[in-house]
Amino acid sequence: MLKESSKNLCLFHAVDGLRIGLSNFSHPSRVALVYAMDAEDELRIYDPQDLLRGHEPKLQEIYVDSNRWRDVEPQFKLKHKFDLVHFENLDLTGLISYGGRSRDLFYQMWFTEHHPDMCSSGPTERWLEHAARLLAQDFALDAEINIGTSGYVLQGCALHAVRDHIVDERNFTLGPDTQLRIYPTLEAVLGISKTREEGACSCGQLAFVESSFLQQMEMLAEFPVLNRPEIRNYKHVSKLLQSVEDSERRLISDGKYVMGISRDSLPRASLCAEFDLGDGFLRLDGETVCSFHDGNFSSNTGRAKLVQLEEAFLEAALDDRTRTELFRVVSGIVHFAQKNRFGCTLVVDLNSEPVSIAGQDLEAPLDLNGPDVLRLIDSLARVDGALHLGKDLKLHAFACLLDGRRVSGEDRSRGARFNSALRFTAENENIIVVVVSSDRPVSIIQNGVELTGACEWTPVSHCMIPPLLRDWIKYP
Repeated sequence: MLKESSKNLCLFHAVDGLRIGLSNFSHPSRVALVYAMDAEDELRIYDPQDLLRGHEPKLQEIYVDSNRWRDVEPQFKLKHKFDLVHFENLDLTGLISYGGRSRDLFYQMWFTEHHPDMCSSGPTERWLEHAARLLAQDFALDAEINIGTSGYVLQGCALHAVRDHIVDERNFTLGPDTQLRIYPTLEAVLGISKTREEGACSCGQLAFVESSFLQQMEMLAEFPVLNRPEIRNYKHVSKLLQSVEDSERRLISDGKYVMGISRDSLPRASLCAEFDLGDGFLRLDGETVCSFHDGNFSSNTGRAKLVQLEEAFLEAALDDRTRTELFRVVSGIVHFAQKNRFGCTLVVDLNSEPVSIAGQDLEAPLDLNGPDVLRLIDSLARVDGALHLGKDLKLHAFACLLDGRRVSGEDRSRGARFNSALRFTAENENIIVVVVSSDRPVSIIQNGVELTGACEWTPVSHCMIPPLLRDWIKYP
């Protein structure tokens, strides 16, 4: 049997590897584990970043006040040491969880964050399932030489997690006997997304359809059997995508070849990749599975949720109508800038009398609810400088220059927009600045502080002994 210290090292490497992998797939993510080695053991918790703080009442109810987590159903008898009986998501607010039971690890439940802009939680759940299986195998193999291997594996599970989610969903719809191979399909999507045609990446839709459903589809153009483009010929497929760009048409593939062009509705369990200049989304039966960018899969929608901005508006002295309209206008401008890949700055002035900012003034402020005004403001956001929006729901100026004295939170790597916003908000009260970078990240800044900033994780010693869960709850 592995020594206690070796088991703790296994836990550390698995949690850390999972954290790194999920942080690359989503936003920076925390990971926690609740576990019991044997049936007689008390539960312990490994939560190095306090992910589960605030959930103590629910954890108390599930794990301390009840022993149901110890129950072993007769049908769950484990015949092999690598078998894993899985437990579904505990549905804790803002968290994704997945757990299981095996011969050598009686109970484990993994947790990570459910980010608000996730396309789908499915791939992340499958990633947690990989973690549960690998940790169970580490304990079952009883080999100290393998310590740390699972952590490295879990860092790079994005492709496998996306594939497993798609396979599970298609099996639920069609059953296990399907012809479309998912791994080659996903590799083709990433390969095509990185392929440039005449200097630009691909645009258009490529649908992967189960071969038995192809005869049901109406084709606008069909390629002959002996001259069908191979899906692994990324350059050729990229050229063909030009024929369906900016239209309702799609290229149709069986996973091996491009069969033709169609605008017919897709059969069930079809996978559709939507390419947009190197970025895009992968959808299964119309439901978004994940996005892809720069040859990698991601869980992010690419559209800022602006949660911190909404919270700042709730704390401000605004009536419900003003708060709703102001948030609608700002989020619309931000999403327009993200979609069209340009950077901009929005100054949201919550003062009764707007502050004076150097910029292009207007003869009369523009009413944000006026006809066609929002389209004009979207275009004005492209002009170098900031938009000046007031709590009176009017645009007071554009191309504004933000200045101020140096503050401690500046970061030269973030550029002039970000640092100017820090300085300006540090010297002006009741001002919120939204900074959109051309590569899509969005920063919300108030009082010289970035509300969207994330603290770096402080590494924890490998030899840390996870505390008992009941003590962790009782003594925070």
